[in-house]
Amino acid sequence: MNSDTLVKEAIVADVKKIVSEDQIVTDYEALYDASSDRYRKYAKAKRVLDNPLPTAVVYPKNAEEVKNLLMYANENGINVIPRSGKTATEGGLENWKDLALVIDGSKMNKIIKIDPYNMQATVEAGVRLQDLEDELRKIGYTTGHSPQSKPVAQYGGLVSTRSIGQFSTLYGGIEDMVVGLECVFPNGHISRIKNVSRRAGGPDIRHIVIGNEGTLCYITEVTVKIFKYYPDNNKFFGYLVDDVETGIKVLREVITNGYRPSVARTYSPEDARQHFYHFYEGKCVLIFMAEGPEGIVEATGKGIEEAVEKFKDGIYKQVDSQLIANWFNQLNWTQQTIDDEVQGMIDNDKHDGYTTEVSADWETITKIYNNVIDRIRNEYPRANDLTMLGGHSSHSYINGTNMYFVYNYDINCEPEDEMRIYHHPIQAIIVEETLKLGGSMCHHHGIGKYRNEWTKQEHQSAYYMLETLKEAFDPKGIMNYGNIYPVQEGYKYQK
Repeated sequence: MNSDTLVKEAIVADVKKIVSEDQIVTDYEALYDASSDRYRKYAKAKRVLDNPLPTAVVYPKNAEEVKNLLMYANENGINVIPRSGKTATEGGLENWKDLALVIDGSKMNKIIKIDPYNMQATVEAGVRLQDLEDELRKIGYTTGHSPQSKPVAQYGGLVSTRSIGQFSTLYGGIEDMVVGLECVFPNGHISRIKNVSRRAGGPDIRHIVIGNEGTLCYITEVTVKIFKYYPDNNKFFGYLVDDVETGIKVLREVITNGYRPSVARTYSPEDARQHFYHFYEGKCVLIFMAEGPEGIVEATGKGIEEAVEKFKDGIYKQVDSQLIANWFNQLNWTQQTIDDEVQGMIDNDKHDGYTTEVSADWETITKIYNNVIDRIRNEYPRANDLTMLGGHSSHSYINGTNMYFVYNYDINCEPEDEMRIYHHPIQAIIVEETLKLGGSMCHHHGIGKYRNEWTKQEHQSAYYMLETLKEAFDPKGIMNYGNIYPVQEGYKYQK
């Protein structure tokens, strides 16, 4: 038995003094699964991951157990990977250390309180978004949060990755929904941020926690806003548009005029083909959904129609609204969807649906889109392997919008080389062009471990603030090594 094995066995023995034995998992398959997330799903499915297995997966049942686990890891220099929901897409759950504990929050799964009078709900970090949504729907309310991962995503992960949902243009991202929370720092300190509608008591300390991607603390409880639910009033609008620029202009017109449809999207023809193949006719697709009280829906619908009329020279035709409604009803994926996707990759050696999402102001976003598509098509050496290259804008604000680049490809290399040959060079072009024009390299999936080389460039002089947070809250560097913060050059596990 080698020394590494002895050390790992000693760690597991120590962890058994903190939580019960049935809260600790050390079998090989569970550790292999926990060594990476959806980012390297092809290599993972092909059984060629070469990063180290975590020492154990631990399932605490309350904040006190999380506190004791973090204190133990902090005292012994053991990497901690906070996990909740397992839907991360940017390598945020990948392990880059020889000694690591994956602390999974899914056993902390109580809905603590639904408070419709004060329009908020409090949940433990392991509560699935769909479970809270189902409970709220029973009494005529909604979370307003609907990422595609909704059936399996959990609140700890949603908050720590600064999640956004399909209805964000109306309801906002998770950062707009969080009222208060509870979190645990590596030294064992438990912080509770109280639930108030607003306060001017110094900087908004919620944002130390929201989006920290497990690098500063462990989230154990969250209180979020809830909203009244008006499904009978939903209205859908769909149009075929000549080009992406026209679609963006219509989005801007609607948003800057003060309207807030829950959904406002423009798809390039290539991206539209895989979503709206039965009616896209080789054009861009522009879609809207208006929801809420009847009067607001009627006013929003009128605003959408006025914006479309203003740019009618670039509008090819309107499409049946029922086609858009049908598409939305089938948009979310489940664990079975994830499993089927991975199996399809194994069977066909192809990758469908890789994404890199960025954001910028209205004036810049189309420039970024055009520059990226042009560079990839003309400079990327494996462009002939691409089976789809396009994008869509799906989350808009008064001063700008996002661009969700999507690319599919046939895999003509060894499984362990897929990311290096395909995804990484494509993502590098997207990030470079975005940063060059002053946009943000990550709109909602976070930095994870595979955009950390650009973190300093993303934040520039403000990186000082981000770096100081790490030094203050995690001085020993035990929280999710490699996430957000750049690692030393040539680190052996970074691919």
